[in-house]
Amino acid sequence: MPATKRPLDVDVDVLPPDGKGRAPVGRDGDNASEISRIIARWMDDFIRIPGTNFRVGLDPIIGLVPGLGDLLASSVGLVLVTEGIRSGLPISVLIRMGANVLINDAIGTIPGIGDLFSVWFKSNTRNLRLLNRWKTGDRTVRRSSRWFLIGFIGVWFVLLMFWIFVWFLVARALWAVIFQS
Repeated sequence: MPATKRPLDVDVDVLPPDGKGRAPVGRDGDNASEISRIIARWMDDFIRIPGTNFRVGLDPIIGLVPGLGDLLASSVGLVLVTEGIRSGLPISVLIRMGANVLINDAIGTIPGIGDLFSVWFKSNTRNLRLLNRWKTGDRTVRRSSRWFLIGFIGVWFVLLMFWIFVWFLVARALWAVIFQS
């Protein structure tokens, strides 16, 4: 009796997708890669506060280290954006994911307030949700991203003008102190 060959169970999603055609559905679209899930969990929901259902990740804890902590947390968060690029997400969704990381990083630089904001905002979980929604075929992600992008650019411009004004005032005060003495 000849031995029957069993087909090999091969994962065809080894190489990065080319970004053409429809978003993956079914088994490929159920969830993001394991590394993205791990990053979102560790950075945003790793520790449960005893007596509550509220969870805190390593992002706000790492952010307590001035300067370097927020840079490190943002760098780890960019792994999800990179997976979005590999998955062929449209530019509007990638910009939204990048904006989530930038917002978390920008506000995270404010001592104390930034870390509390990171506890609430959970940029990695938001980006994982966007990635999973796209992979499961939800096209409303793209549409809502356009309005988000318009709002984000507007808020960013207002904040930029505010910080330029603040730096101008600081420079003027320093000039007066240095050259008036």
